[in-house]
Amino acid sequence: MKTFDFYFDFGSPAAYLAFTQLPKLMQDTGANAVYKPMLLGGVFQATGNHSPATIPAKGKYTFTDFARYAKRYDVPFMMNTHFPINTLMLMRGAIGLHDTDTARFLPYCEAMFKAIWIDDLDMNDTTIVGKVLSLAGFDPMKMMALCAEQTTKDALKKITEEAVTRGVFGTPTFFVANDMFWGQDRIEWVRDALMA
Repeated sequence: MKTFDFYFDFGSPAAYLAFTQLPKLMQDTGANAVYKPMLLGGVFQATGNHSPATIPAKGKYTFTDFARYAKRYDVPFMMNTHFPINTLMLMRGAIGLHDTDTARFLPYCEAMFKAIWIDDLDMNDTTIVGKVLSLAGFDPMKMMALCAEQTTKDALKKITEEAVTRGVFGTPTFFVANDMFWGQDRIEWVRDALMA
C-alpha cells in the first residue's frame, strides 16, 4: 500500500484546505495518508521562518488566495478573526489521540479545523475549546488530561523535531518517500508522485 506523510497544524489555513482534499487524493491514488500532527510554532522557531501574516501585504494576498482555493475546492472557509491561534494544546490533543485512539483522531481533527476555519471561534479560549470538544463528542476533562501527559508532550516534541530534520519549514508539508512538497497548492504534484 502506498502512503504519503502529511505534516500539519490546525492553526494553518493552508493545512485546513489541504486536509479537506485528502479523501479525494487517497481515493484517486489508492494511497493512505500518514498523519503527522506537529507544532508549527516550534518549526518556525527552529527554522527562522514566520507566518506570511507577519508581512501585511503578503498576509492580505495569502488569505485572498486561500479564499480562492476554498471556492475552487468547494469547501467553506472563513479567515479566523482571532488569528493567530496558539495551537499547543490542540496539537497535543491530536498527537495524543493519534497514538492512543486512532478511531477518534480524524473526528477530532475535523472538529478543530471546523472551529477555527469555518466557525471563526476563538480557540485561544479554553472555555470555547471545551464547548467544541463536547459538541464533537469528546470529554473535555479527559482531553485536557491527555494533553497534560508527559508522553503526549514528548510525542508532539518528537514529531516536530522530526519534521525539522526532514526539512519542513511550514505546513502543510507532504512527503512521498523522500520527496517533499510544501503547501496545499502542491497537492497535484503529490498526486503525480504517488501515481508515478
